Amino acid sequence: MAKPARSDRVETSTLLEWLKQREGEMAGLLAKLVSIPTENPPGKNYGACAELLEKHLRGVGLDCQRITAAGQNKDGGEPLVSLLAEYGRGERTLYFHGHYDVVPAQSPDQFRPVRKEHFLFGRGSCDMKGGIVAMLYAILALKKIGAKLGGKIGLTLVPNEETGGQGGSAWLAVQGKLGRGGVGMLLAEPTSGVVWNANRGAISLRARVLGKSAHVGLQHQGENAFERMVQVVGRLQDLKLEVEQKTTKSNVGDDQARQSILMLGGQSGGGTNFNVVPEECWFTMDRRINPEESLEDEKGRLIDVLENCGREGIRLEWEILQEGESSACEEGEPLGKALTRSVQAVTGAAPRFEMCPGLLEIRFYAARGVPAYAYGPGLLSVAHGPNEYVDLRKIIDCAAIYALTALDLLVC
Repeated sequence: MAKPARSDRVETSTLLEWLKQREGEMAGLLAKLVSIPTENPPGKNYGACAELLEKHLRGVGLDCQRITAAGQNKDGGEPLVSLLAEYGRGERTLYFHGHYDVVPAQSPDQFRPVRKEHFLFGRGSCDMKGGIVAMLYAILALKKIGAKLGGKIGLTLVPNEETGGQGGSAWLAVQGKLGRGGVGMLLAEPTSGVVWNANRGAISLRARVLGKSAHVGLQHQGENAFERMVQVVGRLQDLKLEVEQKTTKSNVGDDQARQSILMLGGQSGGGTNFNVVPEECWFTMDRRINPEESLEDEKGRLIDVLENCGREGIRLEWEILQEGESSACEEGEPLGKALTRSVQAVTGAAPRFEMCPGLLEIRFYAARGVPAYAYGPGLLSVAHGPNEYVDLRKIIDCAAIYALTALDLLVC
């Protein structure tokens, strides 16, 4: 049986009581964050959101470093701003990590946050501005009680997670600014009450198949890009049948499958009218890779199919939309055990460890040998949806769990 959280440091009830008294404050800050439409793509309003977060961090007495990813914003877009803040001292660092960009809304009304009792509705409330609020208040709770840590908490807030991390976590990693001195990392994604200790990798591409336009009555003078695209998709379907025979040994949720994934046609288009031979058609492919597989190998297999089609006379081009490594971290790491004790202390039950069905930024820390886990308020089933919401009581619970985990892991 897991031992309880460190009651010699602070009573769980004391932390929860302090946090529960601030539900209104948390809701207010979250509403302000939700009302800033940091949609990605294209990556809007990053500056306004970073300014609000920085002002709040400094307002509660936390030093904050503002870092702009030089040369990473595309087509003259907004600067990509990351914020790094710290609480405590020493080299040993437990990282609290979050992203402030959100997927595009289905309606502008989603950026008009609505609170109904303990629930706050709006784009990003669940994924993952609610998690950012939980991490911030975990630090404030520790600060309020004068907690003594044998190290420090590093709060890292980044843009561009929803499009693969370029200009955010990926750029910080290349610059050597991510995970330094790390003894662990917690990511505040909405995990529906479980801990994600692994994630699938991803390689996503867009292919354009080229033809020659002509009037339908003279179609013999044209080259039908759609029909050629069908040939390319047929080759990829053969690959799909093969790769989806592979399974993972990681724990997966009841609504997941163990098989590897190759989805074709998540987006597609082409042609100008029903009576014109299409000059160009395009489609996407999204390959999700289990931790047991190699990103480079699986990327190579996809590109081999496209190159072989080219050698057969099908004119086509492709671009990579995103790529990211899979990762996995053992449950038995010191951080994993500390997190388990903290979750049990707050919720009364030990959490289940599972693989996330998507891509996670724990991968950037795991690549540097830093144990990394995702655990946060919110339900994955409502993230990215038209009725996204978060339960403020779960934000309070998670704030207490983060604080207790820091006390447990960074024991003096």
